[in-house]
Amino acid sequence: MTRWVVTDLDGTLLDHNYSWEPARSTISALKQQGILVIPCTSKTAEEVRAFRQDAGLSDPFIVENGGAIYGNNADGSEWVVPLGAAHSILRPQLDHLSQALGHELVALEDLSAEQGEALTGLRGEALASAQRREWSVPFLTAPEALREPLRQLAAQHELLVVQGNRMSHLLSGGSHKGRAVEVLKQHLQQPDVAVLGLGDSPNDLPLLEAVDQAVVVPGAQGPHPVFQEAIASGRFQLAPAPHGEGWARAVSAWLANESR
Repeated sequence: MTRWVVTDLDGTLLDHNYSWEPARSTISALKQQGILVIPCTSKTAEEVRAFRQDAGLSDPFIVENGGAIYGNNADGSEWVVPLGAAHSILRPQLDHLSQALGHELVALEDLSAEQGEALTGLRGEALASAQRREWSVPFLTAPEALREPLRQLAAQHELLVVQGNRMSHLLSGGSHKGRAVEVLKQHLQQPDVAVLGLGDSPNDLPLLEAVDQAVVVPGAQGPHPVFQEAIASGRFQLAPAPHGEGWARAVSAWLANESR
């Protein structure tokens, strides 16, 4: 049976210092078994390319919360499947939403180097790579009372707002991680693949709802409250530790179970 591991990066495989060291040997085991390890992340393509090089991965990857899918052809050239509008179209829409909401929605790309580092922990070229968006517009999350009105306003314009741990993201309606997984199955002509999905924040819900087995990776303070019902009902599993350690243990348990 063909198997994939589709994983969020920040807060899931990576801790808040962007380390994934506890999962290194597990990723090696997946590669040895020919199981695709597919990042499915809010990061940009250039950020994921750097991670893949570091991790020795060559599998397809999903960027900007499902804004597009990338992969490599046999000759090493890169292919891309866009799933929504480009950043150049979405960026003005953020300003329109700000005006309609009566609250300034500040884009990640508009933050100073100091503000960007305080929000993301990134600096220099790493921060610039995170700010150079192609398929989404990350922005500072609105106050809680405005979040639902913002989602409704966005939906009226066929746009989607998803919330991560550090910021929120504006995308085309229907551009989410779950749809990206389904499109990738079609693109690779593997509709019956068995998929393990791992995530940690609300923007991972579409991913976890689209896979065969879903694992919530907790943070240091436990899992995000948005997953409480799904974990309690057994619909989603809870990894036994935060970040890379929990990721590795959950993936290893899945491998052992799938091998029986």
